[in-house]
Amino acid sequence: MDSSLHLLYVFPEPLPLPRARGVQVAHFLRALAEVGVRITLAYVANGKEHPFSPIGQNVPDKVTLLPLSRGLGWPLAGTGVKSHRLFMWRLGRWIKQAHQAGNKPDIVFFRHVKAAAHFAQTFPDLPFIYEAHEVFAETAKPSQQARLQKLEQLVLTRAHMILANSQGSAQGALRAHGLARPILVLPNGVDYPVDIPEKPWAECQHHIIYAGSLFGWKGVDDLVDAMAWLTNHRVTIVGGSAEQVERLRSRQSADGGEISCTGQLQQHEVQKLLANACIAVLPNRPDPDSEFTSPLKLFEYMASGCAVVATNLPSVREVLGEEDAAWAMPGNPQSLAEAIRSLCQSPEHARALGGRSRQLVRQRTWRQRAINLLAALAATREPFATKLAPVLVASKEGDKSCVS
Repeated sequence: MDSSLHLLYVFPEPLPLPRARGVQVAHFLRALAEVGVRITLAYVANGKEHPFSPIGQNVPDKVTLLPLSRGLGWPLAGTGVKSHRLFMWRLGRWIKQAHQAGNKPDIVFFRHVKAAAHFAQTFPDLPFIYEAHEVFAETAKPSQQARLQKLEQLVLTRAHMILANSQGSAQGALRAHGLARPILVLPNGVDYPVDIPEKPWAECQHHIIYAGSLFGWKGVDDLVDAMAWLTNHRVTIVGGSAEQVERLRSRQSADGGEISCTGQLQQHEVQKLLANACIAVLPNRPDPDSEFTSPLKLFEYMASGCAVVATNLPSVREVLGEEDAAWAMPGNPQSLAEAIRSLCQSPEHARALGGRSRQLVRQRTWRQRAINLLAALAATREPFATKLAPVLVASKEGDKSCVS
């Protein structure tokens, strides 16, 4: 029997999921597996592709897939009924069977508060980690807030360890629930490319990019509106559904700069576009979602050597200092246009910012995020320390067998 740490990662949604949370899960689990953690991934199957397909990777050797249905079994399978409770019931049955077979997980990992609350009540003796990506006591709809606040309080109280993807999420949890326990802040990571092509900095006004989802809080509407002040500039917008792309196109000014919308692309296609872009824009608005975010695309912008134009928000300031980006006022298209123009008028400054971005993000890899989690976990309880000692020693010594 493999003596390495066995982590059960619970994701009660369909995978693969090309949206940010699906990509984050795939990257993080791959990194954990590559440094030596044995993982069982419980998820809802979504078509024929596996959960790691959005990042263009095979299922890692140390990952066992555990697809669980949210639907009714035979003879009612054709009714179309789906329930979170059915998923959790099947998960509980698997845990009991794994225990009987001597394969019980050492710890369970959640990022869904309802699933974590159900688990905490059903398996009170099995330790779990909860990763907070927002604070439901502050972001839930009014009709759901009281119930979710109660579940969130339960989870944050009983979790063996609490992670947060940003300082904003950690501070929000402490503020909303009056917690008197530590929260480990682990921002998202990046696959750091060793080499990137030389960028056309002299023509950087034609090589501007936004990559990510097109939800309102992302501020892409403000970027489209900003192009009205940027004649002779060109921006490529990557991401979004056909309907979202069409809505953006309807906002475009006929007299402004050129906007090219690609729609959603595969990860490797996005990386190629970023590698050849000069200026990357993060136009988030001052919405609650922006307070708690740890933007994946910001780290990818930086790793690709792009000069960053960003709106001045606390979540972005966790990553970038005053001299690390061109800053704009959130929700202000004209301010965004001025920040973009200022970089385009100083190609050498833009080049310097791009090089600085590469250096700033160099240690923010998914592998390093995995190591940071395991080091913190090893410090909490002796069984974890014993099982994780070889991983942490190998990492410290640069053992190539543990390097992605």
